[in-house]
Amino acid sequence: MNRRDLLLTGAAALLPPTAPAADLITLSPRPLDLEMPLDGFLSEITPVEHFFVRCHTYTPDVKLADWKLELDGLVDHPLSFTLDDLKKLPRFELVSVLECAGNGRSFYEPRLPGAQWRFGSVGNGRWTGVRLRDVLQRAGVKTGATEILLDGADVPIGKMPDFQRTITLGKALHPDTMLAWEMNGKPLTKEHGFPLRVVAPGWASDSWVKWLQRITVLDHEFEGFWMKTAYRHPNHSVAPGATVDPKDMIPVTDLNVKSVIATPDTWAKPGIVTIQGAAWSNASPVTKVDVSVDAGKTWQPARLLGAGTKYGFRRFSYAWKAAEGEHTILSRATNAAGQSQPLQQEWNPSGYLWNVAQPRQVTIGKSAPPVAAAAQPADIPAPDSYKACLTCHDDHMMRQQRITRAQWDREVTKMTGWGADVKPETRGALIDFLTARFKP
Repeated sequence: MNRRDLLLTGAAALLPPTAPAADLITLSPRPLDLEMPLDGFLSEITPVEHFFVRCHTYTPDVKLADWKLELDGLVDHPLSFTLDDLKKLPRFELVSVLECAGNGRSFYEPRLPGAQWRFGSVGNGRWTGVRLRDVLQRAGVKTGATEILLDGADVPIGKMPDFQRTITLGKALHPDTMLAWEMNGKPLTKEHGFPLRVVAPGWASDSWVKWLQRITVLDHEFEGFWMKTAYRHPNHSVAPGATVDPKDMIPVTDLNVKSVIATPDTWAKPGIVTIQGAAWSNASPVTKVDVSVDAGKTWQPARLLGAGTKYGFRRFSYAWKAAEGEHTILSRATNAAGQSQPLQQEWNPSGYLWNVAQPRQVTIGKSAPPVAAAAQPADIPAPDSYKACLTCHDDHMMRQQRITRAQWDREVTKMTGWGADVKPETRGALIDFLTARFKP
């Protein structure tokens, strides 16, 4: 970095500190976005220290002594709970996958802005807490209720809208929907929502609100940004790159059936190579995984490992007699409802719910091929206006985008609307810089 860039990046150092990333892949340190590496798919239950983290804001430091869960809205009796109060209700435990709706966004073509997740913004946890319906029944939900508004202790950055999400009353009353205070037998960490988070099994993580402090029962659709604009996808198939009318967009809820190959990576020695990974789904459990070692021309059933759970990872294994050369391997999961992974992308303008049966190029040889150097941003001096980007983020967020000038234009418009200090006279130069330095 040149001296000016170094000074600008120093502005990001003034942001609140975060926990160390362990062996996770750092997409962004502030706000904290950490991705699980491929070998995480070899574990039935994902260890907390290897579990991905997704945050829209800086991680709040909630003090249990000051914390309460407030329940109000369309109820007979508004209530307030301490964590000890909640622990007096019937205890409930569940194994479930937690997956970011944007997992796999980096693979969409044309490319889309946002956190450029690859495979690992997903994990499988053992959650302990109380059923949400037991909490709602204490307050008495009135006739006419349709939506449950969830609000955490996280504080918006600048003029960003507060992260508030709703789930339907039906989902809230489902016996598997819960409020969890433990993850894998231990209290939630700060990064994973201490002291309490929503667990909405089978649904994407945007509904799993962290640091939960308020539940409001509504009789109407919530009009907040994170429901009416963000976390929405088309209700029909669209052509890649197409513009979708907002009236044809619906909230993200159910996950798609999906699988990821953990091993081999991109190289293995000739002989018996074990193809291993994990598959998961929505409320319909995985029933089979097929594997192809010839770019999808033929498929063979993989062996499913363990007993499996309704919402959890289903690990799989396949013994491949691999000869020297270049090969394309794939895995394809199917669930009990008959849903299978597509072989081609089903594009959407937000980059949500990627679940393509993903080809992996594997070299079979006696020695590993050389590793290509990662692409680096162009060495272009940053304008002073770049400080506006670094007020909330650091360079990680910009480096991963690799989007077009038109897309950068829209991103700058959104961020200035959220309080980024970009003057009209410097806007063009900032967009030129972002486009030139972080090339598509």
